[in-house]
Amino acid sequence: MNGAYSGWLIGAGLLLALVGVVTAVRDRPMGPVLLAGLGLLELAVLAQAGFALAGLGHVAEKATFIGYLAGTVVIPPAAMWWGRAERTRWGPGVIAVAAFTVAVMTGRLLQLWNAGA
Repeated sequence: MNGAYSGWLIGAGLLLALVGVVTAVRDRPMGPVLLAGLGLLELAVLAQAGFALAGLGHVAEKATFIGYLAGTVVIPPAAMWWGRAERTRWGPGVIAVAAFTVAVMTGRLLQLWNAGA
């Protein structure tokens, strides 16, 4: 796993979480900006998952690593579905929580990756 790419992914997740919180505080429903941001975050997570699975051999805690990796891949589509279903201010709140969770889980993936190095 590339540390720079993971850092970029963490930053993107935190930025999307901030946009979701601002949108929720303003009492606005989810718009195309949040949907596009969540879609881009999912594409970035899928790319990271491909890179991580290609070099999985040197990770010490493989089960934990794969669990976190699967979680980061599943969270954005679930948040997109739930956020679109919820047309109140809580839709963007769901997006904010999901983006923050992806950022935290990516940081943990990086810790597990570097522990095996």
